[in-house]
Amino acid sequence: MALPLVGLFFFRLYENQLIRQTEAELIAQGAVLAAIYAQDVRAAGIPAERLGAAVPADRDNPDSPYRPIEPSLDLASDRVLATRPAATAATVDHAFTAIGARLSGILAETQKTTLAGFRLLDAKGVVIAGREEVGLSLGAVEEVRQALAGRYASALRQRVPNQPSPSLYSVSRGTRVRVFVAMPVAVDGKVAGVVYLSRTPNNIVKHLYGERGKVVLAAIAILGGTLLIGLIFLRTVSRPIYALMDRTKRIAAGDREAIIPLDHHGTREMAALSDAFLDMAEKLHARSDSIQTFATHVSHELKSPLTAIQGAAELLRDSGSAMDEAERRRFSNNIVTDAGRLNLLVRRLLDLARAENLAPSGESTSVGAALALLPAEAKLAVRVEAGGDIRLRISAENAAIVLANLIDNSARHGATLVFITAASTDGKAIVQLSDDGAGISPSNRARIFEPFFTTRRDSGGTGMGLGIVLALLKAHDGTIRLVDSERGTRFEIILPAV
Repeated sequence: MALPLVGLFFFRLYENQLIRQTEAELIAQGAVLAAIYAQDVRAAGIPAERLGAAVPADRDNPDSPYRPIEPSLDLASDRVLATRPAATAATVDHAFTAIGARLSGILAETQKTTLAGFRLLDAKGVVIAGREEVGLSLGAVEEVRQALAGRYASALRQRVPNQPSPSLYSVSRGTRVRVFVAMPVAVDGKVAGVVYLSRTPNNIVKHLYGERGKVVLAAIAILGGTLLIGLIFLRTVSRPIYALMDRTKRIAAGDREAIIPLDHHGTREMAALSDAFLDMAEKLHARSDSIQTFATHVSHELKSPLTAIQGAAELLRDSGSAMDEAERRRFSNNIVTDAGRLNLLVRRLLDLARAENLAPSGESTSVGAALALLPAEAKLAVRVEAGGDIRLRISAENAAIVLANLIDNSARHGATLVFITAASTDGKAIVQLSDDGAGISPSNRARIFEPFFTTRRDSGGTGMGLGIVLALLKAHDGTIRLVDSERGTRFEIILPAV
């Protein structure tokens, strides 16, 4: 997209360079003619009082014999003046007219080769050589006036073509201007006259046409480069994006087979984006499945006590008057018991929700500090064998909840003593809890972390204790697993160490 703008910039730059080149050529020709003119003035013996203004000294290099003149015109910033004013009538100095007549032949021969326009002016700005304007004054022209004051001057003026220009020339400003150069002729420190030159700069359109082979090759190169960039962009960016968009629509429609890597990623960034997206989609589907399964378990767990409560209440309503006191008390106790189980289930569900949405607080604690927060009766069954002071990256309250659930499970399965050991290695703290209880049967070992799985449903177990423990540990970048033990049950907790 930037290539046309860059090409336009270089077009303007090259066009301005042609203006500078034309000015430089006129300076070179003018310097030669000025030297010849000065020599003829000296040979004619024209006195100093008939010469013009004093030539200003070079303030930068006053002692240097060299006075180089650099091209200064700029098509982009310099104002283009109107066409050159017409010459006016003036008084002729015959001494200078004779010099002009001798140099007219040189000017005519030079013009045949350089195609430049030449005017030789005397010290008052009167033309002494140069076609039909001989004897007329150009002293009112701005650049001539500066040259008569002893300073080099150049200007860009509007060009009046001899014939209509082709419409293609309108793209170039250089075809509508003419370069004018006025160079003072110095004799004994005074202005003896002016060499006034002009020429139309080289036409950039003609120049490019002369180099049309190279221009065509450049255009083909630009077009080929643009097509190559487009193909690379299509293959590396556009096509993978559309493929990922298609996967998004399929995944949103429930197509789980769409959760596979793209056939072509194009770039490393697109591959990373695709992997991140598909990983997110997979996790969302897993989360959806988990929520669906969890909702099924919750509805089942809540439905049983609700059904029992509804049945007992309907019996009391319809047949309560025919029941004796013992039957009514039994049904009332069933309602109270099932309502208590519902209340317990709701509280455990809230605990699980808080654990799953818990954000790490950055706090730390030790096994000993967490045990200190447990009720007094729970501490009687606990013995810390090693590592009680190792710092764990979890708050004391959350660590106490984890230990309380595990110790409560051990107590409910016949354990009388819980052993705790802790060790730190490679930035991880490993805490093992062992008890002397009945242990877990091999058929149940794979299901103990499933929500609502319990072997103590009749005694009030909800099957959510280990789920809460696992959620709390995951929230703190930790985990828990059941490990083999010769007696009882042994859990291994891994948490970041401080």
